[in-house]
Amino acid sequence: MDSLESKELTSISKVMENNEKASENDKITGIPTEEEEEEVVPVKKKRTEEGGGEIKEVACEKETVQREKCQDKNTCRCSQLEAEPIKDNRQLLEFRVRSRDIDWRQYVLPLDTSVRTTPVYLDRQADFVGSTRRQVTEDNRRELLVCHDMMGNYLEDRHFYSSQKYDDYRFVHWSAVDYFCYFSHDYVTIPPCGWLNAAHRHGVPVLGTFIVEATARLDEFLVSEESVESTVEALTRLCEHFGFEGWLVNVEVTVPLAKMPSLYRFVRQLTAATESRVPHGRVFWYDSVTDDGQLRWQNELNSRNAEFFRHSHGTLINYAWDEGHLERSAQQVRREQSPRHRVFMGLDVFGRSRKGGFHSWETMELIAKNGFSAGILAPGWTFETLNRFGYNIKNPRGDDQVNASFLARNEAWWSRIWPTLATHPYTSLPFFTDFCVGSGRAKFERGWRILGEDSPFFNLSRQSLQPSVPLGRNAMHHFDEAYSGGCSLLVTNYERAFRLFVTDFELDRGVLLLRYVFKIDGDAVGTMFDLLVRVTPLRRNDQDLHLFCGDYEGSIVAPQRCYLSPHESDLPSDLFRLHHDSSSLAAGWQMRDYLVKFDGPVRVQDIGVKYQRPSESSTDAKLGFVYVDGLTLEDLKDTWTDIPVYSKHMWNEQRA
Repeated sequence: MDSLESKELTSISKVMENNEKASENDKITGIPTEEEEEEVVPVKKKRTEEGGGEIKEVACEKETVQREKCQDKNTCRCSQLEAEPIKDNRQLLEFRVRSRDIDWRQYVLPLDTSVRTTPVYLDRQADFVGSTRRQVTEDNRRELLVCHDMMGNYLEDRHFYSSQKYDDYRFVHWSAVDYFCYFSHDYVTIPPCGWLNAAHRHGVPVLGTFIVEATARLDEFLVSEESVESTVEALTRLCEHFGFEGWLVNVEVTVPLAKMPSLYRFVRQLTAATESRVPHGRVFWYDSVTDDGQLRWQNELNSRNAEFFRHSHGTLINYAWDEGHLERSAQQVRREQSPRHRVFMGLDVFGRSRKGGFHSWETMELIAKNGFSAGILAPGWTFETLNRFGYNIKNPRGDDQVNASFLARNEAWWSRIWPTLATHPYTSLPFFTDFCVGSGRAKFERGWRILGEDSPFFNLSRQSLQPSVPLGRNAMHHFDEAYSGGCSLLVTNYERAFRLFVTDFELDRGVLLLRYVFKIDGDAVGTMFDLLVRVTPLRRNDQDLHLFCGDYEGSIVAPQRCYLSPHESDLPSDLFRLHHDSSSLAAGWQMRDYLVKFDGPVRVQDIGVKYQRPSESSTDAKLGFVYVDGLTLEDLKDTWTDIPVYSKHMWNEQRA
């Protein structure tokens, strides 16, 4: 076991032992040796009986309406809403999909291009609430393509409505992702609705897969110009019908030399059609076939595969590259007079050809050092390999230990590679999240278990906006209790403040509205819970002010740091553009509101958490939701906290 894994083991062990209550039936996911490139994640068996939250009947109106709408049709279309691939060319050209008559605009969220802005590099300061960030420019830009290829896909995620396998693979690190590809080895892979909604909510375009692994299928779509055009039309129609943004094209057979012009034409026309007809459309080519038609992975960009690069938005390079391949790819990019970020160097998380698993960060560092984008293949490794430790990852109702172990391993894996990635700040107001990952052991509303909805669920369409950076050892998704959705955020760092969200919220009127809900379990004496907000001047980043939004029996407005107490009376509901029912909170949940007026425009750049408790205390803190908005002066009909940050020179001058 190397020192890095040993350190990770010790840290995660401490976190899990401090926060899991059941101590009898411990089970450990171990770190095998360095050669196996795995990691231990100790997880104590969770309570089998529901211990947290109280049951109260709450109408789940949205899902009821959806189901009634489905039943109102001549035929119930629930099965028709189930995702499926296309198996052959005839099915593709004749649009033989069982959901062909469904208006998917009712079910798929459009890509939200306003939710986030230009990314920044946080380097090794990802979880610190501070000013360290480097702006991404055209010169240093690197992108990330995540290719989800797990166990053949179309598993429980294929359902539109919920399955009960709440522990299944979920993706939450959207802020680093530029493109998400849903991959299978079927002829045409159409992404399921849940993945589309989760990605689109976070501003991430989604790609399907067009893969040719049989010569007969290749001959069918390259037989003539008309067949090429028909295939392009059919693929573009699928994007328009299902609401996803484009394709990863992978030809895994030898192509007759005489057919190569037709293959180039196909890629060129598909790219043009996707660009012109699909909002934010993209087409990527997988490094496979060379200019002479041979199936010979180059593991680099060179003259043998450059023509595909020219006709698409980028190339995903096969994962068996070395440093020589990187150097030659850089040379070819210069010859193409193209940005280097259009080349995505592949990383297979299973470790084929290069270091993967919990050593993937070494491969990612090499990619970043050379200025290329990355294509992560099979990030579901963190879930799929749990079966090596005796976990049943196929339990149709889910398993507490699988859920906890997967989430811990997943956070550890992404934490290690995050310094090589760019993070997209949230920018759209109002901002709201209840931290739901799209699954749960039960559904909650206002802290109450929803009567009749207390069975496990897995539905990625229900996923809320997720933290901007990996939680690491700072917090964890908690499924015993939630304020709304399926989980809350359990704080596990009691030593210092840590970042949850990287933001770029412009408050051009200088008015901040903040609301959050939290819960302290146990003796709250000596505990302090703050949401930490870092603001800067609107037009410069070399000054900042930290707002500690807790309860200080009166606000303390001082240079560099302000300690704010919540609004004493209930704020008018019309101040909240997103409705929040603050009545009848379940026992223990507390809601805090803050209305702050600065004497000039400001920008919110970070939101974090600081929870302190006495050293001998085992009291837990959970965060239920966060709401942020900027108001106009006309909205201010109540008292507020004045912060004269400009006139009183309260800014903290940051050191260069």
